[in-house]
Amino acid sequence: MSHILVVDDDPMVTRLVRINLELEGFKVQEAWDGKTALKMLEEDGPDLLVLDIMMPQMDGWQVLEKVREQDDYKELPIVILTAKVQDEDILKGWRMGADGYIVKPFNPVGLAETLRGVLSTTPEERESRREQELARFGDLLG
Repeated sequence: MSHILVVDDDPMVTRLVRINLELEGFKVQEAWDGKTALKMLEEDGPDLLVLDIMMPQMDGWQVLEKVREQDDYKELPIVILTAKVQDEDILKGWRMGADGYIVKPFNPVGLAETLRGVLSTTPEERESRREQELARFGDLLG
């Protein structure tokens, strides 16, 4: 059973995600801010991080950056789940090392399938996907 940490400052979102992922067989923990998420990451070692971007105090970009700076978590799969839909934000997510980018509102079953897909890949495959997404966005943005 894969262990997922969901980080979002909206408890309704984390609850919706948790319930749906638990129904799909995942073990899920919730954090409502970046600092708590980093602490839980250290204590509980999840298999994957689902991360909102727009949060007070420490936003998702800062959490993503801090996670990727740590040797123990450089290869931790991270999927961004956010309302930020601008191409520049999506591109930033891929550049910073996200392994997936899902826009709210989202389909809970689709989220579970995306997470399964990310979890089933190697770090090398995830890096290759990031490079493909960056190239695709580079083409789109000129």
